[in-house]
Amino acid sequence: MSKIVVKQEESQSFKVLHQMKNGDHRRIDLYFMLPKDMGVNPQNLDAGTYCHSAVVGRRSYYSTGLHLPLVQGRFVSLNKRTVEEFRLYLNLFAYQFSIAIETDSKELAQIKDVDQFYQSLNELCDIVAQLLKKFRRNEPSEPKWKHYFEIADNYLSWFCEQRLLKLLSHAPRSSEYNAVVEQAIGLCRAESAYRDGRKYNSEQTKSDPNRVSNKMLLLRRLIQQGVVLKEELKTLGVGLKKLTSGIATGVIMVIVSSLIIKAQGALSGLTLALVLTLAVIYAFREIFKDDLRNALWRKIQKGRPRWSRTLRDTTSQSAIGRQLIWADFINKKDLPEEVRSILSRRHSQNKVDAEILHYGISSRIAQKEFLSGYSTIQEQINFSLAPFARYLERGKAKIYRESDGKVSSESVERRYQINLVLMLKENRKAPSFARYKITMNRSQVIDISESKLPDDIASINAEPEALPDSRLQSEQTVEEKAPISSP
Repeated sequence: MSKIVVKQEESQSFKVLHQMKNGDHRRIDLYFMLPKDMGVNPQNLDAGTYCHSAVVGRRSYYSTGLHLPLVQGRFVSLNKRTVEEFRLYLNLFAYQFSIAIETDSKELAQIKDVDQFYQSLNELCDIVAQLLKKFRRNEPSEPKWKHYFEIADNYLSWFCEQRLLKLLSHAPRSSEYNAVVEQAIGLCRAESAYRDGRKYNSEQTKSDPNRVSNKMLLLRRLIQQGVVLKEELKTLGVGLKKLTSGIATGVIMVIVSSLIIKAQGALSGLTLALVLTLAVIYAFREIFKDDLRNALWRKIQKGRPRWSRTLRDTTSQSAIGRQLIWADFINKKDLPEEVRSILSRRHSQNKVDAEILHYGISSRIAQKEFLSGYSTIQEQINFSLAPFARYLERGKAKIYRESDGKVSSESVERRYQINLVLMLKENRKAPSFARYKITMNRSQVIDISESKLPDDIASINAEPEALPDSRLQSEQTVEEKAPISSP
């Protein structure tokens, strides 16, 4: 599997998923080729505003397999266990479990084929039931540990129920798969009864959807403690921008002062002509001051990162990584040579004029070891295409057909294709690339497909290292990787 996974997330978004280890230095650049007929350009969409509103990242610790936090067998003796270690492993399991079922349920919801949908739903129910059963089999008896277990157990039970009910609410109708539907509903009822039996939530909370939702959000934040990294975002170039503004103002004032001195020399005394001349000079100063300042800033800012991000461990508060982020519309001549070569090999019908939106992120992970049990950081970046969709036209065309002398018409939707070129450069290795075609209309992303690269361009998919995805694993896999020993 590729070191970087690009796949559709929801109806109008896709995600980029990758992992980093200690000492890694990795830069990822995404180049969006937005056709001119989409109507998206720097004049109506600011790149910085787009990144703040439509690009959402999630950076957390990750460990291969869901077996790690079946925690009681993780330590050799009772003396080596601490509440902090138990909570870290427990939170890691609960967080990865919730992300896994969220990922699988979203992918399942996109399946249109009825047989495949219900087969996948049946498998999902089996795996969820197995993992919950094995997780609860390792419930601690110590009161100081039991509180943290109940938080994770309450949230996972509720979250699994909600994801399954959501799938059932949008499931395709078919009487052939009533047994699968009953199985899913039975699992949801069992989880609801389980929470009632454990008295996890009060009657007042259960009767009010708002209280339930807010409580579960609180539990999720508690589960993320120690797993999701704390982010400190800083805007770069603030001082440089002020300096640029000062330089532009100074240059304009020198020119204006020179013109005023010349005007006073040519027009002696305070006359109407002198007043009008000074008014014209000051008017031109106001007109050109902002233009000069903006031109200087674009020249200075070109190629510079716009933000920096510090990643901190929420437990130790130590910095474990730093990132630089780029976002801007660029010209075709500013594209790397390999990217231009990839785009030049496109089919002639795809060679249309386009605006180029560039998003880049450079990550440098510290050399020091992570907390015990953590070996990898996983970053997931979600890109929403909804800001692009608002500029698209609705399909108004019709296709006409003739059959047996009768003419019929059918409305068709307007579709657009975005070419996405992804460049990966890690440590001191040569960059590798991947190209994707994103087909979308005004309401959703229709398809995301990977395209073949020229033979002389290194492909990201050619890398031998595999990238485990955040997916639910079967009970057999968990048992093979993490045999539970007696404490």
